[in-house]
Amino acid sequence: MSEVKISAEPRTEFGKGGARRTRRAGKVPAVLYGHGEKPKHIALPAREFAAAIRNGGANQLLALDISDGTQALALPKAIQRDPIKDTFEHVDLLLVRRGEKVTVDVPVQLTGEAARDTLIVHDHDTLSVTADATKVPDHLEASIEGAQAGSQVTAADVQLPSGVELAADPEMAVATVTAAPTAEQLEATLPEAEAADAEAEAEAGEETAETAEAGESAGEETAEAKTEA
Repeated sequence: MSEVKISAEPRTEFGKGGARRTRRAGKVPAVLYGHGEKPKHIALPAREFAAAIRNGGANQLLALDISDGTQALALPKAIQRDPIKDTFEHVDLLLVRRGEKVTVDVPVQLTGEAARDTLIVHDHDTLSVTADATKVPDHLEASIEGAQAGSQVTAADVQLPSGVELAADPEMAVATVTAAPTAEQLEATLPEAEAADAEAEAEAGEETAETAEAGESAGEETAEAKTEA
């Protein structure tokens, strides 16, 4: 993976208020740490950072050019997103050096097609590997071509590029191939699902009725209290 050059600037405001002001200015609050150095609070241009992650993935290597005159290589360690706006809220960046080995989680993509009448269950979407900080792959691949129901793809089956070593348990399941349900099996489950939905609706109706009854009782008690007064 090639590195992406991105500008940054030191942050002098901290806390939730400072972070909000940073985001309103079109920047992403970030913390740069590692190698025993004191954590450094910086701000990244939101548009440039989003483009880097979109094109290179969550393990995109960043060549930071900080406005205080310093430069650094860093890997995203933790990225916080706004689930509604899908914007970046905060980023933890890990300092790295060229030639240094790092352990990261890399997305796994399944290739090929399994046997007919099967379903693929993704047990793990990422795999922990160790690689040169400047050569972290953006994804890994595992073949399911012709896989039969009952078979399993493990971490040991994932293709690793040269220089990349497996850090996860080799026997960890990445994907499981199961038999697809037949039309008869699907039809058999429909009455059960419909019955469960009907029961849930009935319970919801009872709760609504009880709430309304409680409200009426409270109203009657209030009216009686006013009459007595």
